[in-house]
Amino acid sequence: MRRSAACAAALTCALVLAGCGSGDSAAELSVSAAYMPQPVSASMAAGFLTITNKGGTKDELTSVTSDVAGSVTVHETVGGAMQEVDSLEVPAGGRLQLASGGNHLMFENLKRKPRQGEKVTVELHFADSGTVEVEMPVESATYTPNTGN
Repeated sequence: MRRSAACAAALTCALVLAGCGSGDSAAELSVSAAYMPQPVSASMAAGFLTITNKGGTKDELTSVTSDVAGSVTVHETVGGAMQEVDSLEVPAGGRLQLASGGNHLMFENLKRKPRQGEKVTVELHFADSGTVEVEMPVESATYTPNTGN
């Protein structure tokens, strides 16, 4: 009887410690280096930004909305080919960079053509962290940021 009580106590203790030791904090997202090059097309534009996650749990960018476009889609670039994706991961303790020539946002069916000097409001929707609103400045069509986006 003592043996099974000791085993049960050890098992309970191990389960408690396993639960306490996970150390995974929720995702802590912030957005930087956001911009939209002034579109050359009246119907489409691109957007770039960096999402940093200082938390201990990954999250996913699942969709994007903006009042300036009929739709905003998330694209991944692999081997020089771009394709629309349902989501992009923001790793725990890492970042997701949307940059020219790589992963990016596509603003489609523009309701108006944003001009350099304006700001476009964008809502980033995440699987776990909800919605983050970002003011994205419109830069010149040939703008190259210091951040490499």
